[in-house]
Amino acid sequence: MRIVFAGTPAFAATALARLDAAGFDIALVLTQPDRPAGRGMKLQASPVKTLALLRGWRVAQPRSLRLDGKYPEDAAEAREVLQAANADCVVVAAYGLILPQWVLDLPRLGCLNIHASLLPRWRGAAPIHRAIEAGDAETGVTIMQMDAGLDTGDMLLRESLAIGDDSTAKLHDRLAEMGGRLVVDALRLAEADGLKPERQPAEGVTYAHKVEKHEAKVDWDQPAEAIVRRIRAFDPFPGASSELGGETVKLWAARVESTTPGQAPGTILEVTPVGMAVAARDSTVVVTELQRPGGKRLAVADFVRGFDARPGQVFGR
Repeated sequence: MRIVFAGTPAFAATALARLDAAGFDIALVLTQPDRPAGRGMKLQASPVKTLALLRGWRVAQPRSLRLDGKYPEDAAEAREVLQAANADCVVVAAYGLILPQWVLDLPRLGCLNIHASLLPRWRGAAPIHRAIEAGDAETGVTIMQMDAGLDTGDMLLRESLAIGDDSTAKLHDRLAEMGGRLVVDALRLAEADGLKPERQPAEGVTYAHKVEKHEAKVDWDQPAEAIVRRIRAFDPFPGASSELGGETVKLWAARVESTTPGQAPGTILEVTPVGMAVAARDSTVVVTELQRPGGKRLAVADFVRGFDARPGQVFGR
């Protein structure tokens, strides 16, 4: 089976590697244009492009696929290479561009999307972050037949897993492996005409809006459970943060301690080698890993060697 693969970040690269290992013919790879990154802001290839170049696959990086959009010349060139690829299926994973109808109609088996949630819950851009932030007990991967809507197509395969106390970084890697395995299964079933599409239910729809940098600021007047979930959800991006001692400190790991704080939210109650206890609205957040601007992530014992954090200080002031 000839495949066109459309994806950009590491999540997508994991799936692309699994398709290759399973023996599918990768006729073309679509990925986002190179972006400036790092301290030098040099142009960097996406993880998907990096893998494609290593394997010697043809790569296209249109800025848009809309023939009537802002970059019609990019879309026209992309149409030519897609038509020449003569693919049986387009597999999409976190590509970042909307596929117009002409792309959806092009391959014999249509376009399959690897979506990191149990649809219809968490349609949209940030399903992993939002599932953790909301306190969901489980999430998973849905292989979906794409249509013109936002993650509204028929479900082909679906598998769940428990979230536990994972951060977005850890859950991302688990879901990426699951997605790669499931899309291989879906394509093999498609070859045998064994897929049974299922319409998404109308109830239970939620939207995972893109995570913005301004969401990083911790509101200590929230319940402790909500604060800890947000710290986990925003690892690695954008990183939960709070002002302390005139600096913006990143908070990377924390747990809830069910003790009544007795002081204003954000107040440091205790600092020990294993945790910094901070008052929240209802109980206590014990922060175990922090980072100063320009520094490294450090356990509390190492962090306080270079930072004056004492009981009575207040985060956010």
